[in-house]
Amino acid sequence: MFEQQIPENLRRSDITIDFVAPRNGAKILDSFYEFTLADAFVLDAGMAAEKEGYDAVCINSMSDSGLHALRSCLSIPVIGPCEATLLTACMTGQKFSILTMWDRWKPMYMKTIREQGLQTRLASIRAIGVNPDAEELLAGKEEVVFDLLKREGEAAIEKDGADVIILGSTTMYQSYDFLSANLPVPVLNPGLIALKTCEMFLDLGMAHSPRYYQPPREKDENLFSGVECKFA
Repeated sequence: MFEQQIPENLRRSDITIDFVAPRNGAKILDSFYEFTLADAFVLDAGMAAEKEGYDAVCINSMSDSGLHALRSCLSIPVIGPCEATLLTACMTGQKFSILTMWDRWKPMYMKTIREQGLQTRLASIRAIGVNPDAEELLAGKEEVVFDLLKREGEAAIEKDGADVIILGSTTMYQSYDFLSANLPVPVLNPGLIALKTCEMFLDLGMAHSPRYYQPPREKDENLFSGVECKFA
């Protein structure tokens, strides 16, 4: 399902994209407990990326799980959708709102908003109260979910003052075309923004600063090797 979030016209022939699942960890990111599991096992999944010949790591979740830890371990670019999309929103308008499936995801957005000092740029976080489906995503729910997202998007613009709307999950990509066509402000699709940010870093030969993301003095790439593999 996730590979379908990248339209053919946005794929580059010179870049190969591999979707890699962590061996274990979070299922639906419904709590701080799951946020911590996701951090650990995304770190595990990406820690050897550079050694395996990858040129960049792009995390496919608005949780930005393991982002800072991976930057500490790798010299290649590591991009998180939440960070990339929030900063893009700030170039697109003064105030942004995040449309999300349920309230339980709000803490993961606020983590990155606080890290980036963007509290004054946040117009609102609006949830439609629909439990996310990690397997089917929005498939089969379009008639209900799309209208709910449109309604909350309109409220974010008219009541909260949002200039830009952000989809609250890479799993919501199926609603992007509908919302873009039916809302009068830019709608940002985090999975594609993260991918294109990653491509920009590669094109410009850029990566994060090792002065800030200091490498560990000791690194155990086999730390999680004994953990049962559930997701891959």
